[in-house]
Amino acid sequence: MDDEETREERDETFHPDLIRAIFKLVWSRRTDRDVVVDEAVDIEPAAETSRRNKSTSANASALQVSCELLRMFVAEAVQRCAIIAEAEGTTTIEPTHLERVLPQLLLDF
Repeated sequence: MDDEETREERDETFHPDLIRAIFKLVWSRRTDRDVVVDEAVDIEPAAETSRRNKSTSANASALQVSCELLRMFVAEAVQRCAIIAEAEGTTTIEPTHLERVLPQLLLDF
């Protein structure tokens, strides 16, 4: 029974490869932006401190925690949107519901 619950929990969360790909995309864009800033200033950092030489990565545990945090965030957002939609007498969650709950949701997380 525990194996089934563990398997179901893993199926309900984001896939770590997806989160890793998103993180890599963000990190590469940040590195590209920093390189442009460095070139504009025309100062070359020492080789050991250069961001171009240093890659950012996340280990498996960090990815699992990130997946779980994102799952909880999305689940809470959907639940809050559903409460507002129900209060308005509709069964469909619309973008306006998310717009209404997002500021407080971001403060809570």
